[in-house]
Amino acid sequence: MARILLHTCCGPCTFYPLDRLRAAGWEVRGFFFNPNIHPYQEFQRRLEALQAVSEQESLPLIVRSDYPLEQFLRSVAFREGDRCLICYTLRLEAAARCAAKSRFDAFTTTLLYSKRQKHELARHIAENASKKYGIPFYYEDFREGWKAGQARAEKSGIYRQLYCGCIYSEKERFFISPSRRRTARKASDRFPAGGDTE
Repeated sequence: MARILLHTCCGPCTFYPLDRLRAAGWEVRGFFFNPNIHPYQEFQRRLEALQAVSEQESLPLIVRSDYPLEQFLRSVAFREGDRCLICYTLRLEAAARCAAKSRFDAFTTTLLYSKRQKHELARHIAENASKKYGIPFYYEDFREGWKAGQARAEKSGIYRQLYCGCIYSEKERFFISPSRRRTARKASDRFPAGGDTE
């Protein structure tokens, strides 16, 4: 049976791609390397969620225990607009190197599952990494299983994160700028809680 290395960003995004790959006849091994995730407690929480999925689904894992956050931040500094390109490249090249070194038949990624990721960018970077390291990249658009995978994660009680992972996405998710605060305050003045919103 051909072996494939599945770069995994988290637990919830693993269910559907794993099912699809196994249905296609692959022997799958997960690969966790995500130094973009910040803060470290969030990194640990996502790793623990993936380990729970690994145990539940009998998915062997390769976990890179290093956490080169500084490398990621140095690469992104003053290039924040390109942060996804840098982030994907760092992770997918690591997956391709690992797959080539460990003599897998191909590699792929759960980044192709999330509707919130830049799908075509992830695909392009993975294809480049495939050429660079001489290891086939297996492409499939896993997004069609988005709802089913999320429902399964919720039913399993697997931790589902609230932002992509990096400190910049965390800010975008939670920071409310003063202008947004003012807009929200004006709206609440016009439509008090429990009041008529028509």
